[in-house]
Amino acid sequence: MKKIISIILTFAITAVCFSGCLDKTKPDADNPVTLTMWHVYGSQTKSPLNDAIDEFNDTVGRKNGVTVNVVSVTSSSAIDKALSASANGEPGAEDLPDLFTAYPRVAEIVGEDKLLSWNDYFSEEELSAFRDEFISEGYFGDNLLMLPVAKSSEALFLNKTLFDRFRAETGVSTDTLETFDGFFETANLYFDWSDGQNFTQINDFYNYAYIGMKACGGEFIKDSKLNLDDKAFEQIWYPLSKAAIYGGICLDDGYAASRWKTVEIISNIGSTADILYQPEMVFYPDNTTESITSVSLQYPTFIADKPAVVHRGGGLFAVKSDDERKNYGAYIFVKWLTEKENNLRFVTSTGYLPVTDEAFSALFADTSIAEKESYRNLYDMMNSMMNSYELCALPRYSNASDIQSRFEQNVKLVLKSAHNQYVERIANGEDKEAVLNELAAASLEELKKLSDKDM
Repeated sequence: MKKIISIILTFAITAVCFSGCLDKTKPDADNPVTLTMWHVYGSQTKSPLNDAIDEFNDTVGRKNGVTVNVVSVTSSSAIDKALSASANGEPGAEDLPDLFTAYPRVAEIVGEDKLLSWNDYFSEEELSAFRDEFISEGYFGDNLLMLPVAKSSEALFLNKTLFDRFRAETGVSTDTLETFDGFFETANLYFDWSDGQNFTQINDFYNYAYIGMKACGGEFIKDSKLNLDDKAFEQIWYPLSKAAIYGGICLDDGYAASRWKTVEIISNIGSTADILYQPEMVFYPDNTTESITSVSLQYPTFIADKPAVVHRGGGLFAVKSDDERKNYGAYIFVKWLTEKENNLRFVTSTGYLPVTDEAFSALFADTSIAEKESYRNLYDMMNSMMNSYELCALPRYSNASDIQSRFEQNVKLVLKSAHNQYVERIANGEDKEAVLNELAAASLEELKKLSDKDM
């Protein structure tokens, strides 16, 4: 009997100790954790995600002993650089944050072994709620390292107030903007009509090239390298380069929304989330202002019967911690953020798409969920686009981040140089069409040389 009692007591003590050990692996009000975070959603003074985080901290976070502390709100390229500096231990670099939003390419920068596998915390049932095309992008082998919290696509944003004046005098219409050929023709026509103002800015030439070559039957990335010798690239390069060399496309660095405000451009192609920054008023050089109306239009097509567009927006990564409370705390936070009502409230204030099937269906069943008219216009447009366009994720390969960044720089570099030559040669009386064709071809060869040098 004594032996039986002893065994029971030993088992009970072991169970209590085991239970206690388990408790220490999860945060609670008496055993709290703070998670640092870098993200891209908004700015320090206007960030819908910060608002969502405040709500989490005051409710579920407080109850479970989890506080999310936003340390930085910046661009994805800035986060890439900061993560690289942190991961490599560069002098003056900050410690890696516990949570950060980024594109899949950063896994290579940080190191997959340093990142948390979300599928170690989410059940299969929980993960099945996410849209397949969004969550599949975050898998690295069997490990789900990037969890979608908000996704976006690309759209054409247009200052309708100024475009209507342009339309009244030239006869163009928004229908012309449905294809890239029409879009580029309109850009050059606007350049002439406005006495030398750029019509548009394309935020991601890399995305343009990837979708364009796909539509034309080519392959932009081959063997982890740019495939610029493909005839399909030539097919999409000439319309773009001629419009840029002529003057219809802005080639400067910086954000399109800033140029909208000063009427340096009246349209741009970029993330649907750019709507967060679209101004409602513009400022002219003479210090006068004007209220404007903007509209969201579908991403132009290369080939009418093959409409395609990237789905973009990164996801949430967590740096694996030796303190299991942090790992579990990250799960508590992201689970809350991706629940239907919380996710809808967040994404519809940023121009993003919800990430679960349930929330996705709810949004497009009733776009009035979005409070602002401009956002409802965006989601109505996206609803149509989602039903007819192929949604494509960007390819993932070694050194993708650097290759993408250098491609953007090189495209602007060669086209700026070609534009300056064009202006000078036309001023000297040379034939416009002949010079344009010559410089478009020369810029392609120069781009190839720069790309080969970067490899």
